[in-house]
Amino acid sequence: MPDNIRLIVGLGNPGREYENTRHNAGALFVEDLAKNSGSSLRPERKYHGLYSKINLHGHDLHLLNPTTFMNRSGLAVNAICQFFKIKPEEVLVAHDELDIPCGTLKLKQGGGHGGHNGLRDIISHFGGNKQFYRLRLGIDHPGSSERVTGHVLGKIGKQETEQLNAVFDEVNRVLPEIIDGNWQKAMNRLHAFKA
Repeated sequence: MPDNIRLIVGLGNPGREYENTRHNAGALFVEDLAKNSGSSLRPERKYHGLYSKINLHGHDLHLLNPTTFMNRSGLAVNAICQFFKIKPEEVLVAHDELDIPCGTLKLKQGGGHGGHNGLRDIISHFGGNKQFYRLRLGIDHPGSSERVTGHVLGKIGKQETEQLNAVFDEVNRVLPEIIDGNWQKAMNRLHAFKA
């Protein structure tokens, strides 16, 4: 029996200089989700992040955007999981993904961190447990490894913003399946989507 999702985490860096950068795609998604649910994220010191609780299709769902830096994301995720007794398998982490095109996304459970510092820290805080779910939001690869940092920390352009918003809308439509644990159905639909 697949686990139901109880916590959705959006990864990003805090502070004005990182607002609307590609690396914050996950945090932007969770902000959008809170807004669509008629809620807003509020600072919650004990979880080291911005927090909201929403009810989606009869499920209580915790939303968290860590306000630690990306490479300390696990601190916030672990704090809220300990507090609410949420298992790694009940967590969905939304994050930017270089290896897939902007306007597309992938949903998966488990796997490594693929060089993503936020995922690396979460795995570490979960004691090596990698079985949380990932919502991988495509931001394109700039072509060469030397340009990755500048690309990831660069501002999202107009066309990319439209593509990401279309992706967020599609995820919102499929979220009931995700939350209910209908993973195959959710994956089939999301993996076929292109903004």
